[in-house]
Amino acid sequence: MSEANLQGKYFSITDPKDVSTVIYQVNRTEREFAKTSPKYTVERLEYSEEYVGANKKKTFFIENPAPEGNPLVILSFAKERVVVNMGFLDYDVVKISKKPMPMKFKTLYSEQETDFKEFAYTPNMKRPISIIDPETGEEVKPILYFDEESNEVKGKCKLKPYKKYFAFEIREEKK
Repeated sequence: MSEANLQGKYFSITDPKDVSTVIYQVNRTEREFAKTSPKYTVERLEYSEEYVGANKKKTFFIENPAPEGNPLVILSFAKERVVVNMGFLDYDVVKISKKPMPMKFKTLYSEQETDFKEFAYTPNMKRPISIIDPETGEEVKPILYFDEESNEVKGKCKLKPYKKYFAFEIREEKK
């Protein structure tokens, strides 16, 4: 994908060797779904990648940027650690936030193959939680099913034994 063909906003970051950064846009659930759905959902941004010496330059893309700006979660995976930053796309500038967003994150690990947590989707199939393989930076894709009892689409993630995963969820701020 060439930058000349992109419609929307894009911005670039450069990852040093052995670091992989992924970025998620935080979306507030539409008002008509707010009563029965998670208040916030996360959406992974698409990106293109090119090598600049030993480093990787990633160009991230937001297809329909909000006029009021877009909150971002910036996750940089390195050996045995994850650096979490909050950011905000404001016009063509990404600002790193000094005020943290209410976010819950943890490392998941089990010695048996396991399913992780049921979580509800919004009616337009967005979810409030993301589980990431920290070695590759790739998302663990949930298995979707329809829960007849609650009349909702839900998801579960299958986790492999003896492997660490990183999970995060955006929460509503407690007053």
